[in-house]
Amino acid sequence: MNTYFITGISTDVGKTIASAIVTEALEADYFKPVQAGDLSYSDTDKVKELVANTRSVFHANSYALETPMSPHAAATIDGITIDIKTITLPKTNTHLVIEGAGGLLVPLNDSKTIADLIQPDYKVIVVSRHYLGSINHTLLTIKLLQDKGFDPAIIFSGEEHSTTETIIKKMTKAKVIGRIDQEPYFDKNVIVEYADVFRDKLEAL
Repeated sequence: MNTYFITGISTDVGKTIASAIVTEALEADYFKPVQAGDLSYSDTDKVKELVANTRSVFHANSYALETPMSPHAAATIDGITIDIKTITLPKTNTHLVIEGAGGLLVPLNDSKTIADLIQPDYKVIVVSRHYLGSINHTLLTIKLLQDKGFDPAIIFSGEEHSTTETIIKKMTKAKVIGRIDQEPYFDKNVIVEYADVFRDKLEAL
């Protein structure tokens, strides 16, 4: 069984929707180690609401922080320090999808970032969404992962921007799982449709 780590090139690029699709496609368990803000309707709640299969288990956050900001700062406001040694993988007999927070170098404390949560055997998926500066952010993210020995794959999200996506593919040579379009809404049925399209490429990672 594999662990899939979903990261993004920034915040609000579509990691949670991508996580729901991957979870559905693989009938995997889902785990978000650090949630900052939106505790009444967290990313775990959103993914659980979007996943149709009955096998997936949605595990509790290791850290659930009150303030919607960088985890290191949100933790300070809550009067705690995030210790990544206390972030342990939930026990499962199936695939596990882990959703990061923001991008790879989002600080968790004074010395550790989201990137430090990614173990050498993880399958890493980068969610890239077009905006001014997204090429730079995507290339930096992919290069950091490649320099660390990973072979990251990409999911593009949002409206298609062919010149952006073409140069990213050429310069990174990363596998592309597919694209999540700018849908009018996402529900279980839409997630299942994407899961069916993405499944073979996810299983081949």
